[in-house]
Amino acid sequence: MTPVTESAVPKALSGIRVVDFTWVRAGPWATRWLGALGAEVIKVEWPLREFGRAGGPANTPPGIQPSLNTSGHFNDTNANKLSLSLNVRSPRGIEIIKKLISESDVVVENYSANVLKSWGLGYEELKKLSPNIVYVSMSGFGHTGRDKHYTTFGPSAQALSGMTFASGLPNQPPAGWGWSYLDDTGGMYIAFYTMAAIFHRKMTGQGQHVDMGQMIMGATLNGPALLDMTINGRKSQRDGYPSGNRAHWPGTPHLSNYRGQTVAPHNSYRTKGGGYNDWCTIACFSEQEWLNLVGLMGSPAWALDVKFNTVEGRLEHQEELDNGIETWSLTLEKYELTEQCQTNGVRAMPVQSNEDRAEHDPQLRERGMYQEVEHPVLGSWRLQNAPFKLSETPAVNHRHGPLIGQDNREILMGLLGMSQEELSSGYEDDTFWPKDMDLYPYQEELIR
Repeated sequence: MTPVTESAVPKALSGIRVVDFTWVRAGPWATRWLGALGAEVIKVEWPLREFGRAGGPANTPPGIQPSLNTSGHFNDTNANKLSLSLNVRSPRGIEIIKKLISESDVVVENYSANVLKSWGLGYEELKKLSPNIVYVSMSGFGHTGRDKHYTTFGPSAQALSGMTFASGLPNQPPAGWGWSYLDDTGGMYIAFYTMAAIFHRKMTGQGQHVDMGQMIMGATLNGPALLDMTINGRKSQRDGYPSGNRAHWPGTPHLSNYRGQTVAPHNSYRTKGGGYNDWCTIACFSEQEWLNLVGLMGSPAWALDVKFNTVEGRLEHQEELDNGIETWSLTLEKYELTEQCQTNGVRAMPVQSNEDRAEHDPQLRERGMYQEVEHPVLGSWRLQNAPFKLSETPAVNHRHGPLIGQDNREILMGLLGMSQEELSSGYEDDTFWPKDMDLYPYQEELIR
């Protein structure tokens, strides 16, 4: 089985075969990185139930007719995989998938607890097929406990985990996070736990069930807030201590809390252009950093006032301080301001949008964060590359997100030894494709 393109450089997970039952975001995001690290990932999907592919016009690039193969989100989330279209709820489909699992090392799924078990594909059943199988599951609440049957998505799990409460302005409703943070972070956790289980199997020959809950994982991302409650007896609160740009809000005690040292300046400041995203963050954590900033601003008279000589004074007069800094920051574009601050020993970073990160960030560009990959329908796309570097076994986007059922021939005939006649008959009996759905041209070709 050969991918579309393959680097000659060895991969960390070469020789590992993963059967991928994941959907939406968290699970597919995990197996995407397993594929980038060299695992052979076989995504098992059925066109009537593949949520991620049903993007419609809103998730399809302009000028392309929407179909199951045109979702930009799906293409990014499922890069580095093969696709097997298979109805695992049919008798023949369940027979085929069990044969495939018998030839594989890892099964990954992120359905609610007991979904795969109801299909006859729970961990206890799969151990009979392959005693050393690594079975990785991520549901909202895990496969044990009172709430294991509850269903959830990233944003709702985020609320229960405590992260939504911590985000927002004082005395305002909890804001939550703009993106489904627990899906992407959860995907990285799944990949991490999967590799730990693979290593354990390599050392002992034993497989295991890796059982994680998205909400429970989110509870660990609140930082030391739990310690602040259990050790200091202080409850998390947004009225005075929001997780925002300011280290201190007016009218509240100058208390060093679990977010770290309370300092000023510590804020986001508007920059030249005055557009929606023309901002730069500046934070001075020492007196020397403050003096560096004063010198960089040209030592204006307001900044030399004695009331700004200490962090206590700057906190007390923070409004005047921030107004003075913003008068200066508005004279520079955000990247220019960042460069000047960093050169002069002041911590500053531009506030970046998606466009900024993809088009204007030189560090991401030089680190190869976005890699061109050719897709048969979508054309040339820049996909996110791995955010880490391995000197000997690099992680590489070696394959576009698969067309649905694109790899049925290689998997069913090449790996499982099925005949051409058996393959063709599977398209007639609802095993490999719904009889009432039109076939794509590449599917007609593989049947022929």
